[in-house]
Amino acid sequence: MTPPLRVVGKPRRRVDGRAKVTGQTLFADDLSFPRMLYCRFLRSPHPHAKILSVDTRRAAGAPGVHAVLTGADFPIRYGILPVSQDEEPLCRDRVRMTGDPVAAVIATTESEASSAAELIEVEYELLQTIADPLEALATAEPRIHDYGDHGNVHKAVALEFGDVEQALAASDRIFDDFFFYEGNTHLALEQHASVALLDRDGKLCLHSSTQTPHYVHRALARALDLPPHRIRVIATPNGGGFGGKTDPFNHEIVVAKAAMLTGRPVKMTLTREEVFYCHRGRHPVLMHFRTGVNNDGSIMAMDLETLLDGGAYGSYGVASTFYTGALQTVTYHLPRYRFRGCRTFTNKPPCGPKRGHGTPQPRFGQEVQLDKIAVAIGKDPADLRLQQLAPAHSLTANWMQLGTVGLRECIEKVVDGSGWRSKWQKLPHGRGIGLACSSYLCGAGLPIYWNALPHSAVQLKLDRSGLVTLFCGATEVGQGSDDVLAGVVAEVLGVDPDDIKLVTGDTDLTPVDLGSYSSRVTLMAGNAAIQAAERARSILAAAVGAKLGIPEESLVFAESRVFDAADPGQGVSFQDAVILAETANGALATIGSYTPPPSAAKYKGGGVGPSPSYSYSAAVVEVEVDPSTGWLRVDRVWIAHDIGRALNPVLVRGQIEGGVYMALGEALMEESAMRRLPPRLSHALVHKMPSMLEYKSPTTLEMPDIVTYLVEDPEPNGPFGAKEVGQGPLLPIMPAVANAVFDAVGVRVDEVPITPEKILRAMKNSDRRVGPTKFPAIHWPETVHVPPPWEGGDGKATKDKAPKSNIPLAGAQTGVSVPQQAGVSVPQESRTCGTDTPVCAPSTPAEVVRK
Repeated sequence: MTPPLRVVGKPRRRVDGRAKVTGQTLFADDLSFPRMLYCRFLRSPHPHAKILSVDTRRAAGAPGVHAVLTGADFPIRYGILPVSQDEEPLCRDRVRMTGDPVAAVIATTESEASSAAELIEVEYELLQTIADPLEALATAEPRIHDYGDHGNVHKAVALEFGDVEQALAASDRIFDDFFFYEGNTHLALEQHASVALLDRDGKLCLHSSTQTPHYVHRALARALDLPPHRIRVIATPNGGGFGGKTDPFNHEIVVAKAAMLTGRPVKMTLTREEVFYCHRGRHPVLMHFRTGVNNDGSIMAMDLETLLDGGAYGSYGVASTFYTGALQTVTYHLPRYRFRGCRTFTNKPPCGPKRGHGTPQPRFGQEVQLDKIAVAIGKDPADLRLQQLAPAHSLTANWMQLGTVGLRECIEKVVDGSGWRSKWQKLPHGRGIGLACSSYLCGAGLPIYWNALPHSAVQLKLDRSGLVTLFCGATEVGQGSDDVLAGVVAEVLGVDPDDIKLVTGDTDLTPVDLGSYSSRVTLMAGNAAIQAAERARSILAAAVGAKLGIPEESLVFAESRVFDAADPGQGVSFQDAVILAETANGALATIGSYTPPPSAAKYKGGGVGPSPSYSYSAAVVEVEVDPSTGWLRVDRVWIAHDIGRALNPVLVRGQIEGGVYMALGEALMEESAMRRLPPRLSHALVHKMPSMLEYKSPTTLEMPDIVTYLVEDPEPNGPFGAKEVGQGPLLPIMPAVANAVFDAVGVRVDEVPITPEKILRAMKNSDRRVGPTKFPAIHWPETVHVPPPWEGGDGKATKDKAPKSNIPLAGAQTGVSVPQQAGVSVPQESRTCGTDTPVCAPSTPAEVVRK
């Protein structure tokens, strides 16, 4: 049983305006604060169970305890996506993973809260544990959630662009490959932490290490049933995020409730093990690629199936499912394309968006398969890619609108810089070199909650002292967004960036920005900042022009002055320009906002993938493999990134090298793998590596030399031509490592991480390969058929499958918007499936072999 909350204090107005009892009132701007209280959770030791009872009486009477909360105090669920409102601040009737929070204790110290939490008695009724996607597919009951497509399938999608079977039948060769990408976590140095308090007006204020204050604000209003204007969320500077802090989390909502109840500031900092429970890391994904090519390697069609292990909750999972197929068409021209993806619920920590969100897994499969194709047909992998790059400013088969495409120059840079053509297949045994490419979004084209509102907004206040204050909801998570915003405004107004004061990530003071995810801030908030700055510049130019009798178009803003371009001596200081404009117009403030261009994809599912632009990367990795031990060492990485235009080259290089570091961790050692405890304990699924002692990531000793090339091809949709750099450079590294291992010792490791044990096992296997060999039978939904642009489509789905086309299909010639080439149809008997596999029919769906 749960006794009434123990709170001591005097009546006070609630955040929602109704009377309530609180402890001492905290005013956010007081010089002396009431003493901080601390929150700790009692977490479930079971992966799947009903909660029969929760007895908190002993905990409520423990020393230092101010309140004990349970699921009964939180009747409303929340979530990041409108279609996945499936999370509870504290579990009410069921736990769905080991580590799910069941109760919270608010006490004077962390140790008192932790000790009291151990006094809470919970009675559980154990339920069947669903450990992986295969069990999820096979288990209709019990359902982990009562929503989703069916059983324990969260989301299944099926899209086809053109008649893929017809194109495969017309291919000279078909390559049939299976890949597995293990899950991993973000490993940000800073753990999650939140502090909630009440301000002078009784308004709830939450300080949190979040990447998305706007969505946390929305989740608090929903879960606590509060008017949104009575909530303030301040995103603190993050010690790393990488996508792991883009969800609203239960600890944020619980400390907010506790602050409302006690009237005291309440803080919770997660332990590293608890961060592993929060997770939202990379989905483990099984993939099946079937790709048809002509004899010269030109791709005619691709058929991709993905199976995602989503964990216990929805998170961004619906979007993640689409992302495992949405961007395959953006890098290389695919005349026909079919994608089917399935995300399952399992009793494990929920997966979500990690750097590259849903795209590194299929990028690994596609780039390794391209390497296999190149080897099989005797073509240089660089040339194979160069012959079929997606054309700039074209529409893809799935109706993604491309902008500038600098991938050709990226490939040429790394090929020349690495000496690729003198090394590939020419290095001594044990040394190898691999190549891979990638592409990524410059911000998602649609918001999480679909509406016509701007995605980002900026306000500028110009003070007569000459100070410019910039207000924006964007969040600095170490990626340099504050620097970008200050830099673009300073560039337009001709002042020093140090003269720009930034107020960011505060839902009370700043206009809405949707958050630091999908590499969106530079392009979207940057464009909004430029618009606001240009409006301010126009006001200043009008005032200065009127004062000096100089046409506005002749004025230059530079070096903190406004002057005549023809006679620089004729001018005023920036401060005087502000004073002149304020005298003429009153107080000076401008606004700017940004909304992406409309998407050409009008079919169901077309909301995931569109972007104002896409960045491109190419990487060459050189490795050394010890054939006797399988030990793998990366010696050097050459990477080129199509940045559009580098607004701050130092920050750009830092992001690229950081991406390489994270990618090498995924490629070589990182994995969020789970293990079952012995039956005598609990049958629980727990992390094999629940701390930074066991979960390995590269140190400075494992980091190779990195040679970075910035390819600048200004993007018209970007601020001053800039594109993203925070996520794209990670993507080509993992497949480049796998391809380099093959070049070194002739074995394929078709899964990550690529470890010495797998390399040794592959060297002993008859097919010299390690990786999955089958894909399970999945009940796919009815396929959405969308004719591609070059087959008369309009971006909308058709009711029936597209009729068989007589249009010849093959790889694109770069620069042709609607490429068409002659293809050659050959008998079935001459086809191959993969590089070492004899003639075979399409594989029969069966149980996947997991490594």
